[in-house]
Amino acid sequence: MVTLNDPRGRPMSDLRISVTDRCNFRCVYCMPKEVFGRDHAFLPRAELLTFEEITRVARLAVAHGVQKIRLTGGEPLLRRDLHLLVGALSALRTPQGDRVDIALTTNGSLLAKQAPTLRAAGLRRVTVSLDSLDDATFMAMNDVKFPVSRVLRGVQVAQRIGLEPVKVNMVVKRGHNDQDVVAMARHFKGSSVVVRFIEYMDVGTTNGWQMGQVVPSAEVIARIHAELPVQEIAPSYPGETAVRWRYVDGGGEIGVISAVTGAFCHSCTRVRISTDGKLFTCLFATGGHDLRALIRGGCSDDELAAVIARIWRVRTDRYSEARAAFTPGHPLAGQKIEMSYIGG
Repeated sequence: MVTLNDPRGRPMSDLRISVTDRCNFRCVYCMPKEVFGRDHAFLPRAELLTFEEITRVARLAVAHGVQKIRLTGGEPLLRRDLHLLVGALSALRTPQGDRVDIALTTNGSLLAKQAPTLRAAGLRRVTVSLDSLDDATFMAMNDVKFPVSRVLRGVQVAQRIGLEPVKVNMVVKRGHNDQDVVAMARHFKGSSVVVRFIEYMDVGTTNGWQMGQVVPSAEVIARIHAELPVQEIAPSYPGETAVRWRYVDGGGEIGVISAVTGAFCHSCTRVRISTDGKLFTCLFATGGHDLRALIRGGCSDDELAAVIARIWRVRTDRYSEARAAFTPGHPLAGQKIEMSYIGG
């Protein structure tokens, strides 16, 4: 197989796999309780891709140039025996014989308990979502009264067992947690943890997104720089979504992800597989391509690989670059896939 490029020259090198649409948090920007309440119908187990099916898709994607695989959700640690999937994925090799970088994004609630097993299975890196260090604010954001101390414990365990660099993602929403930006930076300054501040995005249609709730990355950096001077540094790899900043006194680094004010569509190399086996070529997609039907219909590896290649080679996604033009009535201003289903 050959490396895939879309019409804009973007290679397919980063695969994100949502292993469950369930989550034990009800974060206001992702799975608001008003929509994902007690009566919400999650996918039946039979509709989820099995670990064997996920591994098959991943193997073909790696043959097409994917070098990084990230497991997401929902909350991926709710998927039973996830270490078995990690083990299968960690055995994959690129056409050059290199190991694939296996990472995980989690809310951290179950990380302290599961991290050692996942590390032993081949997990290499972990990103923890953490929107505030203040208990009251954090509980209001996750909306299930989960204490921040238990997430911080998961971060500590991940550091201790070598899942480094541990990254902490803070979604910054004006009027909710933006007052905690500097405190978050200060807390992890001097450690190996890299905090990344993410602009609140219009993913899906249930979170009531408004542009006025976005805190631009430039403002985030200005707030931090006023108290903890930083300087911009070069990206660590082509297509990196975060702009990196280093503390002037050598106390580590932070990053900002400007998906609203500084779109990076031009360099996006990510392909996503939903919990039920649909392939998406953009986080802001309105629909996907059903790979599960092909897999369970008995297609061969060559046939499945050809479908993946055909989808990527016609990919033209550039939602964030063109967001301002998507007025009411525009197809991309309509029903977008929820982040809890497609993975962040």
